Amino acid sequence: DGEVHMNELKNGNTEMFWNPTSEVRRQRLKRHIVLFEEQMDFESERLWQHVTSAINKGDQHKATQEKFVLEEEQRNAARERRESGTEWKPLLFRHDAGTNEWRYKYEDLRPWDPLNDIAQFEKDGILQTMERHLSTRMPNHKATCINNQITRHKRSAKDCRRRKTSDQPSNHSQNTESSCSTPESVQELSDDDGKYLGFESLCAQCGKEMNHLKEIHSAVLSLQKAQQDIHR
Repeated sequence: DGEVHMNELKNGNTEMFWNPTSEVRRQRLKRHIVLFEEQMDFESERLWQHVTSAINKGDQHKATQEKFVLEEEQRNAARERRESGTEWKPLLFRHDAGTNEWRYKYEDLRPWDPLNDIAQFEKDGILQTMERHLSTRMPNHKATCINNQITRHKRSAKDCRRRKTSDQPSNHSQNTESSCSTPESVQELSDDDGKYLGFESLCAQCGKEMNHLKEIHSAVLSLQKAQQDIHR
């Protein structure tokens, strides 16, 4: 967030290329991190704290020493695993044999959709996106559970229409008609993910996750309203 200048080698002139104003600085995304005392031993800020401290003090020799200590500990741990035949299984990364690189298992490289994507958050090391509609990228068990509910709704709708077209409906079927609620299309069901909370037989895990997402959604909507008020 400092000034950037372009230097013309031919004539030695200097031109301002970028000057971040106070307005630009105010628009920066705020950085949220886990409190240092709540971090685990192998989280970067805690693991590299002595190296960072030495760099901030301008002590390059001390920083190099602390870095060597960390790397030597990693080499020893790798040697012990190799000798004991213990396989290292990364929790959040996978090795790409084609590029010989480590890649994040849960990477989501699709473009941000401002009409559907509300917020991105991290939970247990996994980056997730809060969306207005249920994502087609949801886990298989959750998709199956919801698809079963949609099938039951459609079957119920067909039964309702069948009763409506009966030539001589009984008093009971007439009463049933008035209580039937026939969705016009499956798309209506997906217009608002909160409607899925009304399904009777969502598995316990799905129901818990949907309630959690509903709470996040409500909080985000409240923040959006506050932002709109500020802009006005």
